[in-house]
Amino acid sequence: MQISRSEQKRRIKEIELLVEELLTLPAHVLSQTPLPDEMRQSLLTVAGRPLNKARKREVKYLTRLIQQYPLEGLYELVSRYRGNKLKEQQQVKTIDSYRHTLINEALEQEKLCRERGEDWTENWPSTTISQLQRTVPVIDPLTLSRLAYLFVRTRNPRYSREIFRYLRSMQELHNRIQQQESVSRES
Repeated sequence: MQISRSEQKRRIKEIELLVEELLTLPAHVLSQTPLPDEMRQSLLTVAGRPLNKARKREVKYLTRLIQQYPLEGLYELVSRYRGNKLKEQQQVKTIDSYRHTLINEALEQEKLCRERGEDWTENWPSTTISQLQRTVPVIDPLTLSRLAYLFVRTRNPRYSREIFRYLRSMQELHNRIQQQESVSRES
């Protein structure tokens, strides 16, 4: 699925917020970022500058550079020192993106089945669901495909919200399981 320009801009804005949060961190914390040395040096340089238009331009430039690297480690670093708000917002937006992708895929599948004269069932094949299962293994694919099926059949927004709630609860469960595994490995 192609990402719209508006969605691309929203994602860039999220990364820009991440960069701004990184710049508020102390220098000894910035030196721990999982980035190449020249990027760390650029962050340290920009962090020492006053808030003005030049700094805003540099933040936009850093945003373009940082989006090439994995962002999960940076979100972890910011959440460790500044709280989980930014990471939680990023997770909510990711879950919402998956919901929209799933619903769009279900609409396309239903349309294809209708054009072929086939019956479209609750247990329809989905690449989005298989991708979600790789990311969050505790997800039940039948539940998601059934909810998407019900949404497409009825267009009731309740099912769309239910997809979001289900994905969010499974993400939280997955995070708790990972935390418990990391604690048990440390002990």
